[in-house]
Amino acid sequence: MADAAAPESFLSILGLKEFRAGQQEVVDAVLHGDDVMCVMPTGGGKSLCYQLPSLMQPGLSIVISPLIALMKDQVDTLQRLGIKAELINSSLTIAEQNSVMQRMETNDLDLVYVAPERLRNGRFIDTINRCRIDLLAVDEAHCVSEWGHDFRTAYLNVGKSLRKFGADSQQQPPPILA
Repeated sequence: MADAAAPESFLSILGLKEFRAGQQEVVDAVLHGDDVMCVMPTGGGKSLCYQLPSLMQPGLSIVISPLIALMKDQVDTLQRLGIKAELINSSLTIAEQNSVMQRMETNDLDLVYVAPERLRNGRFIDTINRCRIDLLAVDEAHCVSEWGHDFRTAYLNVGKSLRKFGADSQQQPPPILA
């Protein structure tokens, strides 16, 4: 369950003063434990809808993103703000990936960004099944409908992968935000 403080009190951590239209309703639903499909225009502030709950909850948020450049940009920005965020993708060495997964297991991260293909990696799945995951966010979820079968197969299978989440652990499945 989320911190007792109001979501507005966490906005300043992200360098913001107020919510944009629709953001608070999405954040409140996620913090309530609901699955949410969020549709906003480009630049509408969708990222805040998973970043803010990630700061308010004690566990880890996993963000599935199809674009390495987008992951890197968001992680760099969050790290500059002092937020414990990392990414795991093909740009990292195995040692760097292992380091991030170790930090996940010791609850030393707020957010971890991964490519959809990572959901087929046994080591990663074993790791997340040992972590407290408070939110699974699918960033750029429109890619599936926009490009369909011409897009990456792993992105088309994100839903199936997420439904299996936690099957080998004792934890309840976290809310999913797309």
